[in-house]
Amino acid sequence: MKQRKIPKRMCTGCMEMKPKKELIRIVKNKEGEVSVDPTGKKNGRGAYICKDIQCLEKAFKNNRLQKNLEVQIDETLYNSLREQIENSR
Repeated sequence: MKQRKIPKRMCTGCMEMKPKKELIRIVKNKEGEVSVDPTGKKNGRGAYICKDIQCLEKAFKNNRLQKNLEVQIDETLYNSLREQIENSR
């Protein structure tokens, strides 16, 4: 039986390639709204981040999420991501 290929994505915080299932997806839709995508299947431009506070801090400090999604990201999204990461531990 043929083994399935595991899709990998790059974390915007640590810039490492990891399996897609281990990452959190942030998506920007056509209207420019940015939200967390728990299913990983919403339409729009996506960026991925590890389930690690340090990666989130790096991405926030260097504005990598804003650059990847090409939109201004407010503080509330970072706070909700931080809560989600802390709750997943």
